[in-house]
Amino acid sequence: MRKSLFLYLFIIAVLMNVFTYKYFAVKNATEMQLTTDSNTRLKDSVTVLKNDLMDANVFSLENNDRAQNYLNQNDLKLFQERVKQALLAYNDDPEGNKYTDQPKMGDQKYIINSMKILNHRWIIANYSNGQIWGEVLIKYFINEDQTVSFQTMDTYLYPKELN
Repeated sequence: MRKSLFLYLFIIAVLMNVFTYKYFAVKNATEMQLTTDSNTRLKDSVTVLKNDLMDANVFSLENNDRAQNYLNQNDLKLFQERVKQALLAYNDDPEGNKYTDQPKMGDQKYIINSMKILNHRWIIANYSNGQIWGEVLIKYFINEDQTVSFQTMDTYLYPKELN
């Protein structure tokens, strides 16, 4: 009787081990498949985001080889920063930045908040006086003495929103 009891316990233990092994093997395979699917989706979403970023940066100096060749600049980041600082320096004028093409309204002057250099000739910028916003297209030139001069091409002032 004792031998048959140990035999039954041994058989039950073996069956439990077999079923446990089978359970964890299937569970591991399922988790691996889920991880693979998740990684595939993440790679696809990263690819989509990269493509969206490339589409958004079609008009940028960094992606325009012809404009870079025209400018003949060694350090493009330094050049962009120099142009940006030259334009933003006009924000210190008591009448506001003259390249917004907007006169000062009361004690609120129009200043350029942010800008993007589109290519070797144009800049797009947004400006505000704290209450009213607008956008401006500016043409810029690099002079012989390496100074930067600007010319306002077009500007748009958004109507004030009533809350």
